[in-house]
Amino acid sequence: MPQHKDRVVLAYSGGLDTSVAIGWIGEQTGMEVVTVAVDLGQGGEDLETVRQRALDCGAVEAYVADARDEFASEYCMPQLQSGGLYMDAYPLISAISRPAIVKHLVTAAREFGATVVAHGCTGKGNDQVRFENGITSLAPDLKCLAPVRDLAMTREFSINYANKHNLPIETTHHNPFSIDQNVWGRAIETGFLEDIWNGPTKDVYNYTDDPTYPPLPDEVVITFEKGIPVAIDGNAVSPLQAIQEMNRRAGAQGIGRIDIVEDRLVGIKSREIYEAPGAMALHVAHKELENVTLDREQARFKRTVSDRWSDLVYEGQWFSPLKRSLDCFIRDTQEYVSGDIRMVMHGGRATVTGRRSESSLYDFNLATYDEGDSYNQSNAKGFIEIFGLTSQLAAARDVKFGKGEAMGKSKLG
Repeated sequence: MPQHKDRVVLAYSGGLDTSVAIGWIGEQTGMEVVTVAVDLGQGGEDLETVRQRALDCGAVEAYVADARDEFASEYCMPQLQSGGLYMDAYPLISAISRPAIVKHLVTAAREFGATVVAHGCTGKGNDQVRFENGITSLAPDLKCLAPVRDLAMTREFSINYANKHNLPIETTHHNPFSIDQNVWGRAIETGFLEDIWNGPTKDVYNYTDDPTYPPLPDEVVITFEKGIPVAIDGNAVSPLQAIQEMNRRAGAQGIGRIDIVEDRLVGIKSREIYEAPGAMALHVAHKELENVTLDREQARFKRTVSDRWSDLVYEGQWFSPLKRSLDCFIRDTQEYVSGDIRMVMHGGRATVTGRRSESSLYDFNLATYDEGDSYNQSNAKGFIEIFGLTSQLAAARDVKFGKGEAMGKSKLG
């Protein structure tokens, strides 16, 4: 059996740039190209069409994977449980998709005997870091190649190359935006959006309808088990189905539109438009259920963990030791995050109107001011004296040395 040439695995979208990269990588490196296309719920063409195009463009093998359920369960749900929103704004739509793709790139490299993994990222963005850190974390022996960055493969070059070689790919349609999307959301950048004074136009959005003219309010009850949505309005759902259903319903109400100037890992500020209707609606519900079920100090510390978790994932450290350690803490916090959240979605907002949980820490008899109050208010006096003692001592010292803001003589002074 003849031995094949050295092989490179290419993350393949089916679009112009990665289709051109198949032949271009072969010409520049002499290696055979194996493409990898992963369906994360981004819509568009079916996998078989994408697979055949890769072969028609010169790939020796074309690996395809329907990873929608895997992505929803193993990436979107941990992100939801973490509660982390990068810059307190958006749910890491692209950042969580890269490690999902990386796992399949490494799987394909092993299956087809490749020694190099290639991606279509530029040298300006975060994704080059996410892909390459992920690949070398899972397979330190593999090398990475970025043809757009490393082989000077410009957009103009891609169009000319595709026309010259009669590649089966559309080259005349011009989309003014750079778009990355999956079932968890959609990220839009470049074009006129790079002028941060320009407001987004209607054609920017696809997952959400204009919240200015919403349909009637939509009330939904989401049931969680250990931080995972398991039913919507009493109907059992998988993680993927939960996201899809909330994308549809929250999207119809214009929920989840985010316009932000964010800090990229490479030091550049970038204007991004995101739309994540299902993700943001689920985040609202999940956070409120945590308010009911998490201990005060646990919830306070989790905010710190969530921020660090988000930064790590944004920076391409999904497979890092610290990320794994934080995952353990987050999973532990979700032990009692079970119950129902009722929300009304309308005009771009998801508003929680009801909560119930068997594992709730809310005690009606302690909280009520009416008959049935079981709280002993006389305990408060001693608590306040002890709780304020350190501040009282510090204030007395300030008075002693003529500093501070004490208005009168301290009892301790």
